[in-house]
Amino acid sequence: MARSFPLRPPALPWRWLLRLIGVGPGRSQVELTADGRLRAAFGRLALETRLDNVCGYRITGPYRWWRSIGPRASVADHGFTFGTSTHGGVCLCFRDRVPTRYVRGGAMEALTVTVDDIDGFARALEEVGITGRDERAV
Repeated sequence: MARSFPLRPPALPWRWLLRLIGVGPGRSQVELTADGRLRAAFGRLALETRLDNVCGYRITGPYRWWRSIGPRASVADHGFTFGTSTHGGVCLCFRDRVPTRYVRGGAMEALTVTVDDIDGFARALEEVGITGRDERAV
């Protein structure tokens, strides 16, 4: 069964800035598809991989705004963030690098998404056999 998890709606003033790159309702979400794929959309940016390529997840946050709002690459883990909120998010780790033009080297090892329903997304990942841990700051 396909499941869709919208990213948390951005607060002002980020909402207007993110709209410039196409982030808005229906265009900023993560989908677990019926055919075993993970699709993440962030306005004009997108990523897709097989669900069996997702080897785990970490729940993280809350974040500082300068580390979480907008699309951003991480040199530390060759990852990328689709960020709309400082509330928190889920970092998906990939078994095999996912080809992309968004990071140096042309492939990413992880993707962090600031889904609105963090716990529901984690449950959905567990239901398809992807395990993880909660590292949220208290």
